[in-house]
Amino acid sequence: MFKKGSKLYSILTGACPKCHQESMYCDTNPYHLSKTLSMNEKCSHCGIKYKIEPSFFYGAMYVSYAVGIAFAVAAAVISGVFLKASIHYVFASIVGTLIVFAPIIMRLSRNIWINMFVHYDKNAVKKQ
Repeated sequence: MFKKGSKLYSILTGACPKCHQESMYCDTNPYHLSKTLSMNEKCSHCGIKYKIEPSFFYGAMYVSYAVGIAFAVAAAVISGVFLKASIHYVFASIVGTLIVFAPIIMRLSRNIWINMFVHYDKNAVKKQ
């Protein structure tokens, strides 16, 4: 399920959506905040351009909203249902979760967005 060749592999690792051979990001650590969204221009293995068109990743904002809601609901359920916290602590846990996981949410959203348009090709090789 999480092997090379699956969408989940590319989405969760940030690997090139076409060949899965390298990371799309200049720095693989999303918590280096100055480089969180710095992407390579293209894959050195298969040659695909990551920014398919100008402003391509604006669509990832919509995905980011949904991913953020999923993280917020998870934080609310964990703190409210399992830990029996008051509403104030539930709210604080949601805000804290969204702040702490913001770099991951941003990258995950970009990964999901590009994987909606680019499909894995096991024979992808850069044309010289």
